[in-house]
Amino acid sequence: MANIKKTYEPDNSIKKGYFSLFGEIYRELKSNTWLTFQFFKRDFLAIYKQSFIGVLWAFIIPLISVGTFVLLNRAGIFNIGTIKVPYAIYAVLGISIWQLFSTGLLSTSNSLVKAGSMIIKINFSKKTLVIAAIGQALISFLVQFLLVIILFFIYNYSPNLYILLTPILIIPIILFTLGFGFILSLLNGVFRDIGNILSVLITFLMFLTPVLYSTPTKGLMAVITKYNPLFYLITVPRDIILFGESTNVLGFLISTIISIFVFVICIVIFHLTETRVAERI
Repeated sequence: MANIKKTYEPDNSIKKGYFSLFGEIYRELKSNTWLTFQFFKRDFLAIYKQSFIGVLWAFIIPLISVGTFVLLNRAGIFNIGTIKVPYAIYAVLGISIWQLFSTGLLSTSNSLVKAGSMIIKINFSKKTLVIAAIGQALISFLVQFLLVIILFFIYNYSPNLYILLTPILIIPIILFTLGFGFILSLLNGVFRDIGNILSVLITFLMFLTPVLYSTPTKGLMAVITKYNPLFYLITVPRDIILFGESTNVLGFLISTIISIFVFVICIVIFHLTETRVAERI
């Protein structure tokens, strides 16, 4: 019996129509669920197995960030504004959601490069590498969210019942991160400078987004915040968890639509180009 080889034809896929293309992507993701989990497990063990304090880093990083801003505020260097809840709860909850984006984007953008020659020697869906990489950010979020729960008890603060909606509220920022992760993983495979630029850019974005300080109400920062989708994707879930409501729900809905659009467009581009780019990594 002759050997049957499966050949990907990304340029021809679009000729079948967009609905057929989406169906093809869905079937590919569904059939590779087990492989995605294996990559996630491999990445998780690689990160924490050789670390002395392991998963505790997920606790330490937000505490250091929060502590730094507290010191800057008390020294009069930086004003965190008026916070209606204990600052530790406000800041750690915000940074846990922020790191879904920051950690997720860094992990996904490096996913193809880290796979090395494997993606050339073995014929498999490269999307599994990107999706598995977002799992690192989800694990960090869960650990940090546990820290938030502990802080609720320490400060004797009762969150709103809408905290049960947290898994739904973070879906938009996950889609937003995955969308850009697909594109950046391709670009990083061709231009290795992307990884270094991205680290700097994410740090810069964090200072432009009210993660560790209250929402600006005037000046240039207020204008930047108004048009920053990350502001809505982070602060609205935090507000709903803490207060049960938010004044920026419309912005959150618009940002959610943008996130879905980004995810769909980027995964389609990745699907059509992954095999060609993989040859250059």
